[in-house]
Amino acid sequence: MTIRTSRSARAGQYLALLAYLVFLAFPFLWLVSTAFKPPRELGSLHPTWVPHSPTLDNFRQAFDEQPLLAAALHSLVAALSAAVIAVVLATPMAYVMARHRTKLSAAATGWVVVSQAFPFVLVIIPLFLILKNLHLINSLVGLVMVYVVWSLPFALWMLVGYVRAVPRELEEAAAVDGASRLRTLVSVVAPLLAPGIVATALFAFITAWNEFFFALVLLKTPSTQTLPVVLTHFLGAEGVADLGPLAAAAFLATLPSLVVFALIQKRITGGMTAGAVKA
Repeated sequence: MTIRTSRSARAGQYLALLAYLVFLAFPFLWLVSTAFKPPRELGSLHPTWVPHSPTLDNFRQAFDEQPLLAAALHSLVAALSAAVIAVVLATPMAYVMARHRTKLSAAATGWVVVSQAFPFVLVIIPLFLILKNLHLINSLVGLVMVYVVWSLPFALWMLVGYVRAVPRELEEAAAVDGASRLRTLVSVVAPLLAPGIVATALFAFITAWNEFFFALVLLKTPSTQTLPVVLTHFLGAEGVADLGPLAAAAFLATLPSLVVFALIQKRITGGMTAGAVKA
C-alpha cells in the first residue's frame, strides 16, 4: 500500500511539473509561431500552431523599421555592466554579513528584503532628479547605475545564503595549514561560491536585459534606447500592434537570455565542493 501511494505521489508530482512546463513554454512557442507567420495567417480566424507558409519577412521588416541591432547592443552593455558591478560589490559585502553576525548585519539583511518591496514609481522621481543633477539623463552610464542599485540588494541577499552554506571548518583547516586570510578566501571560499556568483550574475543580467520602466523614463533619444523600449515602437498611435514584426523582434530579444543560461547552467549546479580538496 505504501509503495502504491509513493508511486502515485511521484506520478502526481511529475504531472504537475509537466503542466507547469507547458504553462511556461506556451507563450514562447506561440511567439515563435507568430514570428514566422505571413500576414494572411496572422489575421486568420482559425490560428494554427505551425505556420502553413513560414516566412522571414517579419524579421526583415523588423530590422528595416527599427534599429534593433543598436538597441540590442545598448541592452547588452547595460546588462553586462550591471551584472559585473553588482556581483563585484555584493560578494565581499555578503561575506562580511554572513561571517560577522551582529545586530547591524541583521538590520542590513532585513532592509535588503524590505527594499525589494518598493515599487518602481516610488523611486523613479528621486532617481531622475539625482541623475539630472549628475548630467546622466539619456546616458547608459546613468542607466547602469540605476540597474546596479536596483539589483544589488537581491544579489547581496542571494550571496549571503551561499556564503553561510560554506562550512567554517574549511577556512579553519586552511588557517591551520598556514594559509593566509587572502589565500583562504581565494583558494577555498571563492571556488565554493562560484555557483552562487554565477547564479547571481545571471539574475542581474536577465533583470537588466528585460527591464523597461527605468529605460523608458531615463533614455529619451532613439540613439540610446534599449531593446525593450524599442519594441514598443511596433505599436501604432492607437495601440494597434504590428504583430508579425513585433513577434519577430521579441523572439530575437529573448534569445540572449536563453543562450546565457544554456552556457552557464552547469556552472550553477556544478563545482559546489571544488575548493574543499587540499592541493
